Amino acid sequence: MDYFINVILPIPLEKSFTYAITKAEADFLKPGIRVSVPFGKSKIYTALVIEIHTNAPLVYEAKEIHQILDEVPIVTTEQLKHWTWISNYYMCTLGEVMRAALPSAFILESETVISKNDEVRLNDEDLKDDEFIVYEALHHQSSLKIQDLMAILDKKNVLPVIKRLLEKNVISVQEEIYEKYKPKLVRYVKLGTNYSSEKSLQNLMEDLSRAPKQRDVVMTLFSVSAQTKKPVKVSDLSLESGASSSIIKTLIDKSILEEYHIQTDRVQYDGGDNEASKHLNEHQNKALSNISESFENQNITLLHGVTSSGKTEVYVKLIEAQLNVNKQVLYLLPEIALTTQLVERLQNYFGEKVAVFHSKYSSHERVEVWNNVLHNAPTAQVILGARSSVLLPFQNLGLIIVDEEHESSYKQFDPAPRYHARDTAIVLASIFNSKTLLGSATPSLESYYNAKQGKYGLVELNHRYNNVLMPDIELVDIKDKHKRKRMQGHFSDRLIEEMRETLKNNHQIILFQNRRGFSPIVECQTCGHSPQCPNCDVSLTFHQYRNQLRCHYCGYHTVMPKTCDACGSVELDSKGFGTEQVEQEAKLLFPDHNVARMDLDTTRGKYGYEKIITALEQGEIDILVGTQMLTKGLDFRNVKLVGIMNADNMLNFPDFRAHERSYQLMAQVSGRAGRTEERGKVLIQTYNPYHKILQQVSTNNYQQMFEEQLDERHIYKYPPVFRMIKITLKHKDYNRVNIGADWYARSLRTVFDAHVLGPEYPPVARIRNQYLKHILVKIPQKQSLSKTKEAIIKINNSFLSVKDFRAIRVILNVDNY
Repeated sequence: MDYFINVILPIPLEKSFTYAITKAEADFLKPGIRVSVPFGKSKIYTALVIEIHTNAPLVYEAKEIHQILDEVPIVTTEQLKHWTWISNYYMCTLGEVMRAALPSAFILESETVISKNDEVRLNDEDLKDDEFIVYEALHHQSSLKIQDLMAILDKKNVLPVIKRLLEKNVISVQEEIYEKYKPKLVRYVKLGTNYSSEKSLQNLMEDLSRAPKQRDVVMTLFSVSAQTKKPVKVSDLSLESGASSSIIKTLIDKSILEEYHIQTDRVQYDGGDNEASKHLNEHQNKALSNISESFENQNITLLHGVTSSGKTEVYVKLIEAQLNVNKQVLYLLPEIALTTQLVERLQNYFGEKVAVFHSKYSSHERVEVWNNVLHNAPTAQVILGARSSVLLPFQNLGLIIVDEEHESSYKQFDPAPRYHARDTAIVLASIFNSKTLLGSATPSLESYYNAKQGKYGLVELNHRYNNVLMPDIELVDIKDKHKRKRMQGHFSDRLIEEMRETLKNNHQIILFQNRRGFSPIVECQTCGHSPQCPNCDVSLTFHQYRNQLRCHYCGYHTVMPKTCDACGSVELDSKGFGTEQVEQEAKLLFPDHNVARMDLDTTRGKYGYEKIITALEQGEIDILVGTQMLTKGLDFRNVKLVGIMNADNMLNFPDFRAHERSYQLMAQVSGRAGRTEERGKVLIQTYNPYHKILQQVSTNNYQQMFEEQLDERHIYKYPPVFRMIKITLKHKDYNRVNIGADWYARSLRTVFDAHVLGPEYPPVARIRNQYLKHILVKIPQKQSLSKTKEAIIKINNSFLSVKDFRAIRVILNVDNY
C-alpha cells in the first residue's frame, strides 16, 4: 500500500500539495511536523504536514519528500483549525497564514549551491570574462552560493552566467537546505576532573603560586560557586576576578578548567520577588464580579471603563484566577510601545510566568517564545503580545484579554492574511472553549453595538481610580486667535499660559500632533510648485533634523532643495506642521525645559520606545511631543496638561470612520492627563470648536457619539449595520487598472446589484509606482457571508483567467475596519 501526506507550503497556493512517503515515515509523521519537499523544477520548501492518507493524487505524480525536520509537531491541531478559519474568513491561502504565523527561522529556505565539475577540463579561452571569474573562484572554494557570486561579479543578475556555465557543463548545481534557528549557548566553566581530590588540588595551588592571576581566577571560581550553588558563567568569572578572557582561556588550555555550554532563552526575567496584586476599590470589585457573572452566560464581555479607571488591575485579578487553575492567558495589546510599561507591571505580579511576543523581537527570540508556549512551559503562562501573538501554539488557553480593543493597529493590512486580531482572538478562544474580555475607554462601534444587541456581555466602569476627576477639557478657537494675533507659531496664548503654569508646578506636558516630520508640504511662493514623490501621488514631507524631503508611503527621500525646481526661486515656504515643528517651537518657547519627541522616526530601534517612556517616567522630559503612539493606554503619573495641536486634520479625513476615530484619539490622549490627585487639563486647538465630535469629547459623552454615528451608519449602510469587503486592484499601468476595475465592478453588480460601490481612486491613488483602485462590496445582515465570498472568489478567478488582467494584483480585504 502506498502512503501519502498533504502539506501546506509557505506560498499562496489555493490547495494543499500531496507527496509520497514510506510506511515507516507514515507511522512516524503527525500533523504539525515540518518536512522539506521539492516543489516546481528546482525549489525546496519547508512544508507542514496536515494529513496522512493512502489516496494518490489524480492529476499529478506525487514526488517524494526530502527529509523530516521535526521529531514532534511544532504546530498544534487547534492551531491548524484556527488557521483554516483565518484562511476561509479572510479569503487568503493557508500558505500565507503559515508564513505569517511561523517565526521565519522555522521556514527553512533553499539556497542554490554551485560547485565545480571536476570531470570536465576546459581551456581558459573557451570562457568569457565573467564565466572565467566564477570558474577561477571555484578553484579556491569547493562550493559557492548565489549571494557569493553576486558579490564576486558585483551584479545582481548572475543567473545568465550560471546558465552559460551549466550549458558548458563546467559546474553543477544543487539545492541546499539550511537550518536558520541557532539556540543561544552560554559558556560555563568548572574545575577540571583531574583536580577532584584534595591532594591534586593542593598541588595545583602550589603550581599556580608562580602565576598569581591564574590562581586568583581559580580562587574566585571556588567562592562564586560556593555562594550561588549554581554553574558559573565565563562572563561572570571574568567580571568577579577582574581577569581577562585570555587568562581563562590559558587555564582551559591547561585543562585546569573545563568549559561547557548550556542552552538558554534569549528573553529572560531577571527581577526579584513578586509583589502581591493591589487591592481593588469598590468600583473595580463591582466590575470584576460583573465580569465573572457575565462570563457565566456569555463567552465575550466588553469592559467599558473610562481612562485611568484601573482596568489593568481588574485584568490582573482575572489572570490570577486563570493561573490558579493552570490555564494560559493571552493579553493582547495594539502597540509595542505599550508592552514596555505593562511587562514591568505584570512581571512584578507574575515574575517569570510572563512571556512577551512582538515584531521587534529577533527571529531567535520568537522561536524561544514559540517553543515555550508550545510546551506549556512555566515561563509562558501569561503571553503579552501585539497582533501576531494570536497565532502562537497555545496548549491550554483559559482567557484572552484584548486591551484597547478599538485600536486600528489590530488589523493587518499587508501582506496577507489581512486578519483583525480582536476577531481572530474571539475565534481562538471559542476553539479552546475559553472566555474573551475586550477592554477600552472608547470601544469600537462594532463591539459596543454587539454588546447592546446582547451578543456580548457589557460591564461599565465609570469612576477613575482614587476618584480622580476626569480632566477639564477646553476648546480653543484658533481662527479667532489668528484674527486677534494671539498665536505664536502653532501655539495659542491659552496653551502657552497653561504650559507655563504646569511647568512652574513641576508637572509634565504632552503635546499631540498626528503627523510626523516638520511640515507636510513645501511650496514655492513664486510659482506655487511643491515637490512631489516620483513614485506616489503625494507631496514630500520636510524632515528638518535630516534636512530631507521624505515620502511616508514608499520611503523615497531627497535633500531639501535650496531653490524651486520649477522656477529657480529661493522663496520656499512650508505649509502645515508635524511633530518636528511642534518640538522646535516648544524648545524656542521654553528653552530652559527638556523637550522630546515620540514618533516613528525616534522609536526605530528595538528599545526606542522604552528609552523615551522611561525618561518621561523619571522626570527627565518636561514636554513630550508625539503622534498617536502616545494615546494608547500609557500611564504617566506626573502629566498634568495635554495639548492637542490641531483637531481638524483628523476630523476632515476621507473615511467613514473619521469621526469615530477622532473621538477615540482625542478621548484617549486626554486620558493621559491628571491620573493622580490633581485634576488634569486638556486644551484642544481647532478652527471649528462647535463641531459635534469636539463637543462630545469635551463633555466625555461616548453614548451620544455612539448613537449619532450609528444613525449615520444605518443611513449610509456601513459597519456595524452592514459588513464590508474591500477589493483593491493594483498595477503600474493606469489604463489597465481602469479597464480591469470596470470589468470587475460590472461583474460584481450582476450579483450584488446596488451594494457595490466604485471603482474609485483612493485619496492617494498611486503608491510605489502602482495605481490603485478600490471597489466596496456591502453585505446586508440577512445576506449569507460565505455565499457572498464564494461569488466574489468565482468572479476573481474569472478575472484572473483573462490574459490582459493577469498582471493586475487583486487584494481582497474582509471587514476593512
